[in-house]
Amino acid sequence: MDGIIEVRNVSKKFRDFTAVDQVSFTVEAGQIFGFLGPNGAGKTTIIKMLTTLLPPTSGKVLVNGLDVTHHQDQVRHSFGIVFQDPSLDDELTAYENLELHGVLYSVPQPLRQERIAQLLKFVELWDRKDNLVKTFSGGMKRRLEIARGLIHHPKILFLDEPTLGLDPQTRNHIWNYIKELNREERMTIFFTTHYMDEAERSAEKVVIIDHGRIVAQGDPTGLKNQTGTTSLEDAFLALTGHEMRDYEASTTEQMRNHRRMRYH
Repeated sequence: MDGIIEVRNVSKKFRDFTAVDQVSFTVEAGQIFGFLGPNGAGKTTIIKMLTTLLPPTSGKVLVNGLDVTHHQDQVRHSFGIVFQDPSLDDELTAYENLELHGVLYSVPQPLRQERIAQLLKFVELWDRKDNLVKTFSGGMKRRLEIARGLIHHPKILFLDEPTLGLDPQTRNHIWNYIKELNREERMTIFFTTHYMDEAERSAEKVVIIDHGRIVAQGDPTGLKNQTGTTSLEDAFLALTGHEMRDYEASTTEQMRNHRRMRYH
């Protein structure tokens, strides 16, 4: 069965450096899919290819049945994305941020107003709709970013480190919203995280990438059985030799790829 995301023998090279090497995996529609790897493993490069920001050097990437290289506009309308780094306009209100995003995605005005109200209530920010985003806490901004990514009713939601830097209680709240989206709308969730407990509790399937190559994929229980371990964190260590707890919340990989891209 073809998945809503198909990555087939994909490689990405920046001159002589191979960031992603012959990677293949499938994400089924409605699945909560975890994409895990240490810093610099190739996660960001994969997400950029899936979201049309980078073309693959070789291989094929299909999102919602469309080739990301040849159908960029249609692909972009099929997904929402929450970036690792904040991307809201702090000088706008919560409502204005969603309004702007809805206009950019050509959501008709009556539907846009209805959708904004629905989403702000969903993430429990309706009472703060007229407040400037710069007054929001980190958790509130993250909830607003999730709402913004859903304004055009996408089939897929990409979440790059969605709970990075948040306290455990706020992390749990964010995941409650994500799981409700998946359950109520059968929305496909593709996420990266360095919190192994989140991946173990939430992901139906996990892919582990290291040095640009996939080293394992399967459900968390299967990966623990495969490695003879009792936690996904220990399974990750056994498969990669890296501990995710040593992950540093930085943009090292993005910065390195950006420098390479300038000379590509």
